[in-house]
Amino acid sequence: MYKYAIEIYSSEDDEGYMAVVPELSGCSAFGETEEEALEEVKVAMELWIETVNRNPL
Repeated sequence: MYKYAIEIYSSEDDEGYMAVVPELSGCSAFGETEEEALEEVKVAMELWIETVNRNPL
């Protein structure tokens, strides 16, 4: 399992929460609750890492 910091912010404009993984450029997700944003960003992280591993620079 990978270990990355996840930051969760309240998004007043969207009336929910944004989860961001600073070490993975552009990796973020939205949820109506903090818990939902966290679960969504975990999926985004898996997809981000899978994509990079298939398409290395």
